[in-house]
Amino acid sequence: MKIDAKPPSGQKGYLIALIIGVLVSVTPVLESKINKTDNIQFIIEDLSEKLPMVEQNSLLPITGTEPVTKKLKVIITAYSSTTGQTDNTPLVTAAGTNVRDGIIANNLLPFGTRVRIPELYGNKVFVVEDRMNYTKGYYHVDIWFASYDEALNFGAKNTYIEILES
Repeated sequence: MKIDAKPPSGQKGYLIALIIGVLVSVTPVLESKINKTDNIQFIIEDLSEKLPMVEQNSLLPITGTEPVTKKLKVIITAYSSTTGQTDNTPLVTAAGTNVRDGIIANNLLPFGTRVRIPELYGNKVFVVEDRMNYTKGYYHVDIWFASYDEALNFGAKNTYIEILES
């Protein structure tokens, strides 16, 4: 299918482009199933495996599609809520929030910055809410883990992070 029209602009244009994109990606699946069977249930089952849906009739927004503003090469390590790895308030981040899954520490990025670590966690989004010892520098990220053993087993990895548009 070739579309020669100028891409629409604005919020309405974005919605139209999104709908066209979904239809173009789903059409081959529908055509192949319709040619093989007249049973609509098979089509619904196949689509529900390929697209996020609610009750087999409503598409969900796909996470991980936020625009990336920058990529940074970093060293990634892990920490847990132990006094040996934190200050005397191990369950509170430097931003004043409670530690939880998805929290990272970094000295370069402002609190609230959302990042992905695609090579290790795919589309999972992490939020900068903690800081590290200044000797770690700016290009080091610490991921919070619930237990010391999990943090220790994570080790150290060289990869990149994607900084997401806020």
